[in-house]
Amino acid sequence: MENLDINTLKKGGFMRQIQKGCFSVRLRTVAGEIKAEQLLKISEIAQEFGHGYIHLTARQGIEIPFIHQNDFAAVKRKLAEAGLEPGVCGPRVRTVTACQGDAICPSGLIDTTALAKELDARYFGLDLPHKLKFGVTGCAHNCLKAEENDVGIRGGFRPCWLEEPCSFCSLCEQVCPAKAIAVDKKRRRLSFREDACTYCGKCAKSCPTGAWQGNSGYLVFVGGLFGNRTAIGRQVLPIISDQDKLFQVIDSVIKFYEQTAKPGERLRATLERVGWDVLQEACQDDEVIAGDREQAVI
Repeated sequence: MENLDINTLKKGGFMRQIQKGCFSVRLRTVAGEIKAEQLLKISEIAQEFGHGYIHLTARQGIEIPFIHQNDFAAVKRKLAEAGLEPGVCGPRVRTVTACQGDAICPSGLIDTTALAKELDARYFGLDLPHKLKFGVTGCAHNCLKAEENDVGIRGGFRPCWLEEPCSFCSLCEQVCPAKAIAVDKKRRRLSFREDACTYCGKCAKSCPTGAWQGNSGYLVFVGGLFGNRTAIGRQVLPIISDQDKLFQVIDSVIKFYEQTAKPGERLRATLERVGWDVLQEACQDDEVIAGDREQAVI
């Protein structure tokens, strides 16, 4: 054991157990997805080198406990044969979690899996002052709890009402959880308060005549924590309609964290120390989001 660099092993997904010489191997997963044939290989590895079971983590990860240090090379080789690799721990970007999004869920507003894979490709394993977690959720139901992540992304729908096709049936008013819509059937009038809108998209999904149109987009939250300390992340900008703009914002958040945080300081602590306005200014300095500035909510 004395010849092992525990910190390097942890960085590479091998986490020391209380049992001498044994480690739990965390696998790299994205959006909670893994192929069926890969599951079979993981099962084989757990049977051959572990105790015959796996552990599913709270963040959609898979761990194989009781891997002895003498078997590291063999386990890595067998994982590679199945197109798998260990994940990461420590002060860096962790596994990107996501719900199933609009590919499967009727409420979904964005392709969460594709977005999670792009986030993983861009940022996974990036060394930072402390760990950083991404969470992607497809709609206002918020199954992945975007606000509990260091950087959380929630799908949204920015609606636009068209009077001509509207039948004033008031179904949109009935389904709107924010009470942002009011319909006067007799006078055939409709009022919509966008400042109260949560961008859930229920008005458009329920409208029988197509009177509600609009575009899906992204709501970004930063500074969430859920562990030794719990804190709810804040929305840093109004809904972002373009994915290129989304990544510009995330790049700005990452750059801010790298340049501003103290070693061992979570993003939330950095924001509370230097001020949320500093991050807002860093994001708004990017010209591609200039058109979204007027509704910033920090």
